Amino acid sequence: MEPVGPAVELVDVGRAGRQARDDAIVTSAFAAHHEELYAFLVRATHDPDVAEELLQDAFCRLTREVRAGRTPELVRPWLYRVAANLATSRGRRLRSALRWFARATATADPIGTFARTDDPEARAISHERTRELIAALDGLAVDARLALLLSAEGFSGLEIAAALGRSHAATRTLLSRSRVRVRTRLEALEASR
Repeated sequence: MEPVGPAVELVDVGRAGRQARDDAIVTSAFAAHHEELYAFLVRATHDPDVAEELLQDAFCRLTREVRAGRTPELVRPWLYRVAANLATSRGRRLRSALRWFARATATADPIGTFARTDDPEARAISHERTRELIAALDGLAVDARLALLLSAEGFSGLEIAAALGRSHAATRTLLSRSRVRVRTRLEALEASR
């Protein structure tokens, strides 16, 4: 009968090495992308706390994929796609809940903005413009809003298409129509002043 000890130690060292490698992949991805992904999620959800939760969920999903041996080839676009999908799912659930709530009670306007200046006049103008832009974006479907936000982040049409799970042509059409809708709404708000 041969000793079992050394073989078990080799398996443990191999497992520990894989886990260290997996942890390094996730840690480096977090260090490289968490700030920009968080900023994207704040703009997508209009809520820093929700953005933080979605960010954590996206990195938890990355950890699961890496540990399962399915490390994405391009981590950054993969994270944006997961984050966009999480925000879309949350938006759909939220809209459903808001429709139910609207039927049950009177609803209020929950728009919050962040002005970053000490000048009261500039803060008021920024607040007004931000509210107008948020109102124009809120009138869009979740996919259209996320496509515009990804475009504002500098993603290409192909990357946005991959993140939304659409064809490149459909994404270009979505972006074009969404930009026109937002521009039209902003012009209407400007004309009504």
